[in-house]
Amino acid sequence: MKSKLWVFRDIDPTHREFLVQALSISAATASLLVARGVTTPDEAISWMSHQLSHDPYLIPDMEQAVERLRRAVIDNESICFYGDYDVDGMTATSVYLSFFAGLGARVRAYVPHRLREGYGLNAGAVRQLRAEGTSLLVTSDCGTTAHRELALAMELGLDVIVTDHHQTDERMPPAVAVMNPHRTDARYPFRGLCSAALAYKVVEAYQSRYGDGGMPLESLLDLVALGTIADVVPLQDENKGFVRAGLVQLSRGARCGIRALKQVAGVTKECTAETVAFRLAPRLNAAGRLDHALLGVQLLTTDSPSEASRLADRLEQLNRERQAIEAEVLSEAIAMVKLLEPELPGALVLASRRWHVGVVGIVAARLVDRYHRPAVVIAIDDHGVGKGSARTVGNFDLYESLSVCRDLLDAFGGHPSAAGVTVRETQLAEFGDRFAAIAGAWTNSRPGEPTLHVDAELRLTDVTTRLIQEIHAFHPFGAGNPEPTFAVKGLEIMEARTVGERHLKMTVRQGRSLPFDSIGFGMRSLEDRGIPSRSPVDLAFLPEMNRWNGYDRIQLRIRDLRPSVRE
Repeated sequence: MKSKLWVFRDIDPTHREFLVQALSISAATASLLVARGVTTPDEAISWMSHQLSHDPYLIPDMEQAVERLRRAVIDNESICFYGDYDVDGMTATSVYLSFFAGLGARVRAYVPHRLREGYGLNAGAVRQLRAEGTSLLVTSDCGTTAHRELALAMELGLDVIVTDHHQTDERMPPAVAVMNPHRTDARYPFRGLCSAALAYKVVEAYQSRYGDGGMPLESLLDLVALGTIADVVPLQDENKGFVRAGLVQLSRGARCGIRALKQVAGVTKECTAETVAFRLAPRLNAAGRLDHALLGVQLLTTDSPSEASRLADRLEQLNRERQAIEAEVLSEAIAMVKLLEPELPGALVLASRRWHVGVVGIVAARLVDRYHRPAVVIAIDDHGVGKGSARTVGNFDLYESLSVCRDLLDAFGGHPSAAGVTVRETQLAEFGDRFAAIAGAWTNSRPGEPTLHVDAELRLTDVTTRLIQEIHAFHPFGAGNPEPTFAVKGLEIMEARTVGERHLKMTVRQGRSLPFDSIGFGMRSLEDRGIPSRSPVDLAFLPEMNRWNGYDRIQLRIRDLRPSVRE
């Protein structure tokens, strides 16, 4: 097992020392702030206090959206909230439903079926909803590029408000409002909101103007936290405050659907971002992958504990089925990649008629982790039409790269880091070659070795309870706000052993420092890493408190280690 390439962040020492003096914080903490683009005391205080909030009326078309919703509520119109089938779409739809149902409005939800209808607005649903009496349609996590469907809605007399955060074209579709922070004319200072957070900003704007909300807005932040974490948007700016407050509510389980979901997921402790990402979100997503995402919306909005329990049990069953299907597809995908070795292309584009479209995104992410290059995994239907998901590595921009291939695709959309494609089977080979060539050029034909970004180099004596307390102010961690990584060089290994068969446990010190315990999960032994037991090492780690036998001690959670080299 080889060490990663350590890349130390370039920290301006002037900015760091200024923050140290102005805020009386450690140099290590100041380095974390500068690495995140925070260089002034005011910015640092905002970052660490999680109090950032922007005027929702700076979002494009917010005025038009609020006024149209107000008219629909007063006139008792039929409002349909139309969401995507992932967690962000479910939670955004649930935010809207919860708030406007509390006002006594006539509301309903519609989520397209992944297999039968596909992503986003579709003409059949538009016609059906209008025929059933819907006069206002509000999308969540889709709609920005649905020009034909929105033109049809306008022709049928169906007003549409778009809530979306996907990349946009310069030409906006015909709608009452298109609320997307990525619009070129957007004045909103933060572009990283997911659709659940956008829905929250809409109800915040509505309540600030009309003041007749049926619930405290803070009670919706558990839904916003779910969507924000699951959609892997940057945990920066407003998102940090949303998630921090939302995790408190998720831990309390005030929503009966959340309580039921936590029970089937075996979550008994406080909810963290990791809890959401790896325990709660996969079960919600399983609904849209294998059955119908409306199950997730029903779970998140029900007031009935018995219904919540029934729905959570169904999601647990679907998640287990998803895991089995995913394992089978991943195994077949890896076998395909092995046929390409040893000279792998700059990107992996894999397709099969045997694969389930509901798991291609997960499999693409697994391939990126394994092979360190962009991956597109495509399920082809009986008509020769492939629908797939793309995931990226580093800062390789998927949306921009897919744009270069648009002549080969029936459709595409998404973000720089995750995207979806629709492509004909007859175009697959050419698309795969072109996309791989684009990725190969970006990486000089071959991706580099896995890297580890290090925030700062410390002395072991710098690792204190004060530093750990300061790091706590950076929570929650996730995309755009990764857990800190520090490095200490030239450590003496006092003891090293393998615990629980897979984990490396060491006691280390630097010079005459106190000894520190450290743990490397899944790192097995020094021998497995080719490191002599008595040779000095460099350690990349996160310091944290570990409670054992009633005592709290500092522990170093190892990210990587390597033999020390004399400089």
